[in-house]
Amino acid sequence: MTASLQPLLRLAISEDTAALADLARRAVSAKFQHLYKPEDFATFMDSAHSDAKVAKEIADPGMRVAVIEEGGALVAFCKLVLKSTLPAEYSEASAPLELKQLYTDPERIGGGLGKRLMDWALETAHEVGADEIQLTVYSENPEAQRFYQRYGFAKIADIEFWVGNHCDPEFLYARPLVREDHGLAGAEQV
Repeated sequence: MTASLQPLLRLAISEDTAALADLARRAVSAKFQHLYKPEDFATFMDSAHSDAKVAKEIADPGMRVAVIEEGGALVAFCKLVLKSTLPAEYSEASAPLELKQLYTDPERIGGGLGKRLMDWALETAHEVGADEIQLTVYSENPEAQRFYQRYGFAKIADIEFWVGNHCDPEFLYARPLVREDHGLAGAEQV
């Protein structure tokens, strides 16, 4: 019997906690560590990507955490908050969902894993009845901005994101959802 060549996309389970926290720390460090003072970055990583925080997110019924596994290793993940915690004053959505994080192993960027996770996020948003997906993206991360724009996301506000004592300018992006809206086909209609 031949094993599937495509990595497995599935919901995270408690046994994924350490590997998921490690993947998050590696992905965030590779992309952003150079921007911050070591003490600010360490404080942020301890609060945002600790094993305890990840375990709490996996167990939270108000979240969905998907992982992509290949050869027994986690290579990408996406976290959704079913009721957005982002500032409500910038959107008219009544049931927005928040895409909290979408990261790929730094050595696997560009291999389609992000697309699979975004398709999953859109499908999940429809399943839970969200009328908009919201996310934040660093203002100096044009690659991520282009990725989200391909899916029909657009900037709706300038906001701030704090890493220790360091304030990052961020963009609040949103993508309204309609009943007929599915995956990339919906994004191409924009």
